[in-house]
Amino acid sequence: MKQKTISLSAWMTISALAIIWGGSFLAYAFILREVPVFSLVANRVFWASLTLWVVVVLVRVPFPSIKQCGVLFIMGILNNAIPFSLIAWGQVHIESGLASILNGTTTIFTFVLASLVFNDERLTNKKSLGIVTAFVGVCAIIGLEALGNFDLRSLAQLSLLGACMSYAIAAVWARSQIKNVHPIMAATAMLTGSSAVLIPIALFIDGMPNYNLTLLTLSSMVFLSIPATAIAYLLYYRALRQAGSANLSLVTLLVPPMAVFWGAIFLQEKLAVSAYFGFALIAFGMLIVDGRLFGKD
Repeated sequence: MKQKTISLSAWMTISALAIIWGGSFLAYAFILREVPVFSLVANRVFWASLTLWVVVVLVRVPFPSIKQCGVLFIMGILNNAIPFSLIAWGQVHIESGLASILNGTTTIFTFVLASLVFNDERLTNKKSLGIVTAFVGVCAIIGLEALGNFDLRSLAQLSLLGACMSYAIAAVWARSQIKNVHPIMAATAMLTGSSAVLIPIALFIDGMPNYNLTLLTLSSMVFLSIPATAIAYLLYYRALRQAGSANLSLVTLLVPPMAVFWGAIFLQEKLAVSAYFGFALIAFGMLIVDGRLFGKD
């Protein structure tokens, strides 16, 4: 079956997502200068959930059942609380551009996990080749020396991969458990559930929040919560309707270049050649898995 053609409107939505999500890694870097990890993530999901609750009320989105609320609560932990925290902690120790490249392996983790759970997501020879290619790219980024000289930087890179695994588990959980829930309500409930988990953790570990921050930090927190989370969810579902899930996966390839660009401009980050080489292998592997190269099996 041929992939759905991407319209100009869909391309604009996908591009907007890539720019916003690419900027989220820059926002993390700015905020982490003054705000602890769990406080950062708790603020991100709390203000994003409030924003989406306004949308829910204005649009009159139907509420989920009690059973679905429990499912969405777990989804919020898997898709928001865990990966957002791992990404934030990882960025304390590695560059924003590198974090975005490693985060781009989410699609690969999802393909592998889905193939183990769903019969219609089997790993074909071409998909297996793509996954192996992407895995080699990850190894090129982390480097063999990390195995013999394991330090905080190595652990930070693994934390980004852990975030990708959490996203993959969330995707499989969503497919198997979430049915007949309005997308906006699903996003709102997820963020509300993750807020309920993260706020107590942030208060216990980091103490009471401090908003006596620089304008740059405050504006970065607003950007991370509203455009990069709440509005990004709305754009994501819009792009999903416009382009389909297969084409929407292209955003995963567009985010790292944007994040690397923002990091180079505003943080003067310079990544090793191995990072770019690894990203090229990851992107190549994803295109094989997606069927855009060599066709589908």
